[in-house]
Amino acid sequence: MSEITEEQIGLAVEMIRKGLDERKIRAKLGENWEEIVEIARARIRAKDKFSRDDLWMDLEGLRYATHEVVAKYRAERLAEFGVKSIADVSCGIGIQLIFYAMKVEKAYGVDIDPKKIEFARKNAEKYGVRNIEFINADSLAPETIERIDAEVIFSDPARPPEMPERRLEDLLPSPLAIYGSYKHKTDSFIFDLPPQIRHEKVPWKGEFEYIDLFGHLNRLTFYTEPLAKAERSAVILPKGVRLESNPNLEDIVTWTEEPKQYLYEIPQAVDYADLLNELFHTVNGELKMLLREKRRVLATSDERVESDYFKRSYTVVGVTKFHPLRINDFLKREGFGRATLRISIPENEYWRFRKRIEANLKGDRRAFIFQFKDRAIIAEAL
Repeated sequence: MSEITEEQIGLAVEMIRKGLDERKIRAKLGENWEEIVEIARARIRAKDKFSRDDLWMDLEGLRYATHEVVAKYRAERLAEFGVKSIADVSCGIGIQLIFYAMKVEKAYGVDIDPKKIEFARKNAEKYGVRNIEFINADSLAPETIERIDAEVIFSDPARPPEMPERRLEDLLPSPLAIYGSYKHKTDSFIFDLPPQIRHEKVPWKGEFEYIDLFGHLNRLTFYTEPLAKAERSAVILPKGVRLESNPNLEDIVTWTEEPKQYLYEIPQAVDYADLLNELFHTVNGELKMLLREKRRVLATSDERVESDYFKRSYTVVGVTKFHPLRINDFLKREGFGRATLRISIPENEYWRFRKRIEANLKGDRRAFIFQFKDRAIIAEAL
């Protein structure tokens, strides 16, 4: 990889964007063309993930890399504890490591893959970060553990996608092994965990922090007790608002069987953290719960409620039977030209269903369709 230059990657990006075929790209780039093209493709795909467009990564590294907005938030949170040193013992291409390093005096980046370490080193140079000691080694090897002297251990392990149930022992490296190996050095650990993991599967006291990014559940970060602020929390990024669990609050969550004038999509992070009651206490308005499904949580109200904790807000235009023809008739009458489905439907049926409800629609208005039991709620975004 040391023979690859920025100029070659830039040329590859340009050729890919022009749609040139593989033969022409290979002829221009030479013997390392495949690796150059992969870095170029990763840069193209990463345009919405990082503030820089010149980072080093392969497609796998991009997939597992922390979004820059999340990396910055977590680094700022760590700084609140006055931490001076941290080790990322599965650092990948180094994005989270780099942002942590910006807030501490000394950082360690460990990865068993030499390519990832080289990428991380180059990326640290891009961000102007120079206080990281990079270690290309097994993070669980005794000599690696001996070499690291850090107040906090961070690990974002790989998640085997084929596992039906998320368990700590199936992650690579396992948080159980990391904790067991480094607990004689510190009791402050931060682990990225699968959001679906059940809390009882995690054997330590601490905080489960669910992060919502641009309207989607992005991360579950677990902080052991010395770094915990609450038992459970939810963070909405990039807005930067946060909810914390409070067992002393009166339960004020009530339900309704009828949608009111306004609808509110509640972020999955709030639901996964089981903070609906805390949300109801935080927003300034009279909410009622309408729907709580795996992928969609809705609240409703008669008077409009504005809050940064909502994913999206809507005004209800009407309610009809949940059938494509009935929905289509309603949309025609109301002058809608497009529809977005906010329903749980198999992917292979989505476009067929949407085509039926959008048949012969005319106009500029966009409808959002929700399913509530056997009814369709037609709403418009506020």
